[in-house]
Amino acid sequence: MAEDAVDLCAQLIRFDTTNSGRGEARGEREAAEFVATHLESSGVSAQLLESAPRRSNVVARVPGTDPSLPGVLLQAHLDVVPADPAEWSVPPFSGLVQDGFLWGRGSTDMKDMTAMTLSVLAGWAKRGARPKRDVVLAFVADEEATGEFGANWLVARHPELFDGCAAAIGESGGFTHHALGARLYPVGTAERGTSHLRLTATGRAGHGSRRNDDNAVTKLVNALARIAAHRHPVRLTPTVEAFLERTGEALGVRVDLDDVDGTLARFGPAAKLAENTVRNSTTPTVLDAGYKVNVVPGSATAELDVRTLPGTEDELLATIDGLLGPDVTREFIQDARPVQAPIDSPWFSAMADALRAEDPEAVVVPYCMGGGTDAKAFSRLGIACYGFAPLAIPQDFDYRAMAHGVDERVPVEGLRFGARVLDRFLLS
Repeated sequence: MAEDAVDLCAQLIRFDTTNSGRGEARGEREAAEFVATHLESSGVSAQLLESAPRRSNVVARVPGTDPSLPGVLLQAHLDVVPADPAEWSVPPFSGLVQDGFLWGRGSTDMKDMTAMTLSVLAGWAKRGARPKRDVVLAFVADEEATGEFGANWLVARHPELFDGCAAAIGESGGFTHHALGARLYPVGTAERGTSHLRLTATGRAGHGSRRNDDNAVTKLVNALARIAAHRHPVRLTPTVEAFLERTGEALGVRVDLDDVDGTLARFGPAAKLAENTVRNSTTPTVLDAGYKVNVVPGSATAELDVRTLPGTEDELLATIDGLLGPDVTREFIQDARPVQAPIDSPWFSAMADALRAEDPEAVVVPYCMGGGTDAKAFSRLGIACYGFAPLAIPQDFDYRAMAHGVDERVPVEGLRFGARVLDRFLLS
């Protein structure tokens, strides 16, 4: 059995676990069986749980030496988004090591975290090490769709597996972000909610050549134009405010919380970590109307990718309702609430300590994730969820473009760095 995080990640990439988003995915069972086998080889008893045929999840618990301490959950997903081989420089499921990088779909999102965890556990088995507290592991299906077959199913059907867990770590945090001479390591302490909406406009059907002042398509297009043009106000959550203040101090940049846009303009590359989380967003993404060019349809629909900051949900929906106009209604396709965890907590401090132990110049800051993760599911159990999947990233490497991107790859030494940080954190 492999012990090196790079070798393990390469093997995981070679399982094509593409999630189509249509209720089906390839290879999740095979990847789950691989993970379970490696856990067992490290002396960790693993459960393989299927929410539907071949939609496999792996859950395990590593007992700590002090059962009075609250446990920590490490969660990662096994599925990946599609990859078109014609667009890639290498086959996307090759797991090829080249030029100091490990290439392949899932290398950063997020088979790297799974591989680092398996590497850490193999090391514990070899050294006879044990954590102080219970470490619960969940390697799940379907994160790249709705989580219906993965985290949401586990939380709904098997919540007892996570008993005693006070905090969780998962994707999208703990990576190097180079900015103005500093090495920032953002740790996710919040993430925006995902409230996907379907808009439906209704009107009078008729012939396309005749005047129609009750055209559903026109009503919908006008509503979308108002929504797209609306600039949502700045709403500073505790996480974003702390990010601005602590990052500004690290960079030697003046922070004005009354002029957030001006402050971010002075942050240089660090602005990318916050620019999408100082406001809510309402992005039109799907349109569906009509069936023949000379027929005015009686209805038209659109879908909005709506992202909500913690504490702003009611305000945002009221704003949308005010922009829709007559004869346009909304309904939820998905409504996953925002996530927020304590910033100044022993968990955050332990993550920061583990990072600084491997990089003494690390500046660890909280940040809010603009997208969504399975933290939305596990937080429903009262678990404080953090984005912490540590990696060391070289200066000129655009890490944030990797997830879901073409030629996704992870630095080999950065992956090994992450395994060492994870080892320190889980044992602390």
